[in-house]
Amino acid sequence: MPHDGRSWAGFPALRASEAGAPDIGSPPPAAEAAAIDRVLRFAGAALAAVYVPGAGEEELRLTEMVGCATSEYGLPERLPVSGGSPAAYAFRTGRPLWLNPPELASYPEGGPMPPRAELSLGALPLGSDGTRLGCLVVVGAARTGFEAEHQRFLQRYADAVAGLLQATTGRPAPDPLLGPALQSLRVGSFVLVPNTGLVEADDTLLELLSITPDDFDGKADTLLAHALPEDMHALMSVLEPSTPAFGRRELEFRVRRPTGEMRWLNLSCRPVLGHDDRPDQVLGVVTATSVLRRSADDVSRIQWLTAALDDATEVREVGRVVVAALREPLGADRVALAELREDRLTVTMLDPPQPSAWPETWRAQWRSEWPDAPVTALPTLQLALRDGRTDLWPAGTAFEPGLVGVGNGGLAVLPLPAKGRPAGVCLVGWDQPHEFAPEERSLLTATAALVGQALKRAHAHDAEQELATLLQRSLLPRRLPELPGGTAVARYLPARRGLQVGGDWYDVIALSEDRVALVIGDVQGHSAGAATIMGQMRTAVRAYAVEGHPPDVVMSHANRLLVGMETDLFATCCYAELDMDGGTTLFVRAGHLAPLVRHPDGKTEEVEVEGGLPLGVLAEAEFPMTSVVLAPGTVLALVTDGLVESADLPLDEGMSRTATALSEADPGDPGRMADALLGDAGRREDDVALLLLRYDGMKIRPTRAGWAVWRLPDAVMHARRFTARTLRRWKVEEATDPVLLVVSELVTNALVHTQGPVSVDLTLRAGRVRVSVSDSSPRAPAKPVIVDWEATGGRGLLLVEAMSESFGSVPVAGGKQVWSEIAVPRREPAPADAEPPPEGGSPP
Repeated sequence: MPHDGRSWAGFPALRASEAGAPDIGSPPPAAEAAAIDRVLRFAGAALAAVYVPGAGEEELRLTEMVGCATSEYGLPERLPVSGGSPAAYAFRTGRPLWLNPPELASYPEGGPMPPRAELSLGALPLGSDGTRLGCLVVVGAARTGFEAEHQRFLQRYADAVAGLLQATTGRPAPDPLLGPALQSLRVGSFVLVPNTGLVEADDTLLELLSITPDDFDGKADTLLAHALPEDMHALMSVLEPSTPAFGRRELEFRVRRPTGEMRWLNLSCRPVLGHDDRPDQVLGVVTATSVLRRSADDVSRIQWLTAALDDATEVREVGRVVVAALREPLGADRVALAELREDRLTVTMLDPPQPSAWPETWRAQWRSEWPDAPVTALPTLQLALRDGRTDLWPAGTAFEPGLVGVGNGGLAVLPLPAKGRPAGVCLVGWDQPHEFAPEERSLLTATAALVGQALKRAHAHDAEQELATLLQRSLLPRRLPELPGGTAVARYLPARRGLQVGGDWYDVIALSEDRVALVIGDVQGHSAGAATIMGQMRTAVRAYAVEGHPPDVVMSHANRLLVGMETDLFATCCYAELDMDGGTTLFVRAGHLAPLVRHPDGKTEEVEVEGGLPLGVLAEAEFPMTSVVLAPGTVLALVTDGLVESADLPLDEGMSRTATALSEADPGDPGRMADALLGDAGRREDDVALLLLRYDGMKIRPTRAGWAVWRLPDAVMHARRFTARTLRRWKVEEATDPVLLVVSELVTNALVHTQGPVSVDLTLRAGRVRVSVSDSSPRAPAKPVIVDWEATGGRGLLLVEAMSESFGSVPVAGGKQVWSEIAVPRREPAPADAEPPPEGGSPP
């Protein structure tokens, strides 16, 4: 395959890194680095670097640098925030700085080293809503500085980097940033060898063309086959240069997506000349047309806008398309988009996003509602919304206070119609006097009609997704319980297509002080119906588990319940009951994926759990149990198929990848471990649930003893003797009196009021004795409401409650368990200077 030889006009060849170069993290893989280099070159940049604030925000620290000249030009590792470097200036002011070579030479610090007379530099602040996150520095080799087209692209690049930083607020920044940020812009790149027809394309380009990596054979014809036939001739002339005069070329073309939709793409390329001044290679980038410059033709612009709005599913995406369609082509200084909700206007997009770019009256309620937000308080907008026509106001027009300063040089007010009613309004403002050409009115009117429909559709989509998210969150646990001897974490990601709600669920159920149940399941489909069944199944499994049933019985009850619902959906489930004291785990699997176990030595394997049928298929299905003993330091992973299986990922390969990721992840932080397993899920076809438990073992292991009570006249006496012997053996005689009283009362109640076997269990842990009396009656003991002199019973439970630190009753399989915890009194140490009593006598 051809490779990028880095021989492009204006950029020097690479040289070895100098000693003492700053450590800016691990370099990206070769293929990714080559793709980043190609895209940056087309943006006029030889390298890009990220600076973030250090401790105390007194300096900026270089964290990452990419590009084709990272070893040719060095950048300072640290820059004082109060200094005179371009990066510090952009960070302090929040304004981008573009410097041509003479301007860059006037800055005493912060430039490339060694200094070059032909270098230009851009410093773009990284921030959102007034926050200062860092600075993106780009270095170019054009003597005239960065072109306007390059500046626009690099600003979008900086916004993408800032978005990644903003998402990690309060956590360490991801490493790297520049590669993922470029991928989020969906800029693909390629290297073509015209003489052979071979082409090297990155994954982003293949995605834009709707080609899977497995289907790409490295031939240019394969890429061209996905373009519409009427655009083929233009593409052939661009990708097959035949004359030395062939220079940079740019065109728009269309591809047909697998769903039948049409996508507009922009291709920009230039040749790399060989020794005979003929093109040896063609370097190019392909993007969605909203990223690079579009054609000035109005028809092409409307075609682009239609395609872009068709892909915009959220209100914010619609806003970004409106900004790209109007602000740059019209040379506007401001664009605002607002939705109309009843009689109030709510701002959904402001560009530029810095508060300082807007009037003072807008800043108090930034990105919320206008001051005096009712439409009646804004006559200019009320008139446009009532008449339904675009109003163009020239420079010098006197506006109401709410609009002063938005468009001093001219203001366009666009009502956005949707199905006969206004969906919102768009404002386009200029600071300098602007003359409205007739074609601009046509463009604005056509844009308003398209945006109104898209805004209405996006608002309905957002409302639907918000409802789906609330439904999903209400059906899943808000938080996981804290466990003695282990840490549990969970992740849930909805599918990115259709309604973002599904049937995957997870749960962690604390059954007792040393037993926990882990549950993960998946109801067929990802819809509101699947989510409803999921909520019912999660509630049912939790209820059966809390009742004290063993795992196989819990699964059998849940299966019969789902069969009885008479639904067409079935569910898979994996249930694990873990003894936190000894590590013994009982697994039951109903058609679900096998759990994964990472041993303390890092080895990962699937647990061979005998499986049963999915829930809801056969009422009499059996669910055998499998017992596994976990050693402290083991990590147990339960996953759903959305993580390990997709249309282009076989199940076996997905499980193998997940096992490898589990083995390589750091078990010291289960949260990051879960994130590592999720990885970059991309465009998920199914929702994903993941449940991890790191089993550490209990630091203080309890001491236990049990006694089966005989139904004899002196049964209580035998139970008391067993208790006294046990307390003496445990050397906690100080608690004998209250414990014996509790045992007497609870055993008496069990013998008198129940039938069947009765047992006493004693547990000593952390200075407390726990008395548990189990019987075969599911009926919980009830304290008397009134106790008077004539009452014949009921005082026993009041005595137990008075003597106990805590007291209660829980259901168990086949009955209940009444328990009480009594604190062991602390022994007072004997004084160190106390004299022993005389022999045969008593102390004074």
